[in-house]
Amino acid sequence: MPAARVEYVAPWWVVWLHSVPHLGLRLQRVDSTFNPRDENYQESLLFLGLVAAVCLGLNLVFLTAYLVCVCCCQQDGAVQTKLRKPCCVTWSAVVAGLVCCAAVGIGFYGNSETNDGVYQLIYSLGNANHTFSGIDALPPPESEPKAGPRWLPSARAGPPPSASPQVSGTTQEMTVDLERHLARLSEIFAMRGDYLQTLKFLQQMAGNIVAQLSGVPVWTGVTAELTELADQTGYVEYYRWLSYLLLFILDLVICFVACLGLARRSRCLLASTLCCGLLALLLSWTSLAADTAAAVGASDFCAAPDTFILNMTEDQLSTEVTRYYLYCGQSVSSPFQQALTVFQRSLTAMQIQVAGLLQFAVPMFPTAENELLRIQLLLNASESSLQQLTAMLDCRGLHKDYLDALTGICYDGIEGLLFLGLFSLLAALAFSTMTCAGLRAWKRCTTRDRDYDDIDEDDPFNPQARRIAAHNPPRGQLHSFCSYSSGLGSQTSLQPPAQTISNAPVSEYMNQAVLFGGNPRYENTPLIGRGSPPPTYTPSMRATYLSLADEPLRHYGHEFPA
Repeated sequence: MPAARVEYVAPWWVVWLHSVPHLGLRLQRVDSTFNPRDENYQESLLFLGLVAAVCLGLNLVFLTAYLVCVCCCQQDGAVQTKLRKPCCVTWSAVVAGLVCCAAVGIGFYGNSETNDGVYQLIYSLGNANHTFSGIDALPPPESEPKAGPRWLPSARAGPPPSASPQVSGTTQEMTVDLERHLARLSEIFAMRGDYLQTLKFLQQMAGNIVAQLSGVPVWTGVTAELTELADQTGYVEYYRWLSYLLLFILDLVICFVACLGLARRSRCLLASTLCCGLLALLLSWTSLAADTAAAVGASDFCAAPDTFILNMTEDQLSTEVTRYYLYCGQSVSSPFQQALTVFQRSLTAMQIQVAGLLQFAVPMFPTAENELLRIQLLLNASESSLQQLTAMLDCRGLHKDYLDALTGICYDGIEGLLFLGLFSLLAALAFSTMTCAGLRAWKRCTTRDRDYDDIDEDDPFNPQARRIAAHNPPRGQLHSFCSYSSGLGSQTSLQPPAQTISNAPVSEYMNQAVLFGGNPRYENTPLIGRGSPPPTYTPSMRATYLSLADEPLRHYGHEFPA
């Protein structure tokens, strides 16, 4: 199988991020080797977060300066400038909204990639943990049913304290049962010295097996650490993924509210947009700081993962065992090869001796057959356990889990963090532009209201004439078509308007227009004086008005001949 260095090659973004200068809080150079327990290394990652905080401060200073400029500058009175400013604000808001939507799309992709990489790491850790747990939980061989009588193990029959639970159970059961069966056979073969030598040889081979299996490492501590690491990683990843999802939704909602406020020129929506935009800007720079620190730290690990693992496991596992799993290949010899070979040879020798006793001793000692058959079953079960142990201790399965974990964190995970960093930058740019556009729109709304307050109340072009007419009492008794008809309740009593109406003040006609429910317009004034209905009449009202206005003309037409 190829070596790990051939199969795993750090991607270019890992090399690029690993080459980022690592500086402490005092601006001293720090070693870029991944060492999360070192305080200086932690300060170098914190320094990257502080760089993002400084960028946030500069961004807020720029927005503050822009706000001061918007509040202090005077609007140009030229018509072209007035027409050009709304277009500039509108297009700036549109471009900022599009950039924000694009940033959210990039963020969704980066969040998904990071989540896939992290869960691939967790899955690989689970597989490795399952392998180690399988070694520890491998069932021991049995020579007789559990319900049968059991002998307590002797003092010398116990396994070495350094053996793993699986090895401990296997060697203990085999030693206890073998000790019991050999003790019974010693009584049966008491008169045969050659058979007693064979039993002593079996006991010596069993001792060799126990001595060789004592070199198998204990995996209980490794299993506990892998379980804790997988649980903590999954917990942090879940809330990280959920936080980014909520941030994406918040950004989209702010973009929608901003576009709605600019379209309706609502100062309430614009104020909400400005406040939420500043919050989103703060969250964007914060997420950029976290993504940068996480990406650089993960890249430092991915640049030399073998060195970090060797340093972390030197207290629990021997360097030879760790290198065997990290550099699995034909050129790397297994540290368990000698122990497993001695185990296999000892079992084979014991099986040969037991088969000889069954062939030559049983005809003379029939009572020894049962004990010899039980020893043979014990040796067969031990051989089956040896095959399973050999397969689990092989480096290929664990090495594949190791490569899958590196692929998940170093390829998908860091790539997703880079896309999330790009999202944070684009979102900060979009909300900065949107805040500037919102400030300009707020200034325009405030200036427009101030200009309307300076207009004369009697100016018919004043858009606030509706409020003026509603608050001012009528200056004269003037009956309009609608008011006269609604008061009498009959259309037959309507009279055409007098010609003197044309001499009434303008505000009176404005009140008439308000009564009809339409927008007050100055061009409606002469129409009332000419006996014509205002444009706000419905077709049915206009027909009734014209029919009633023609009757007096026909009635008095003969008094005024042409």
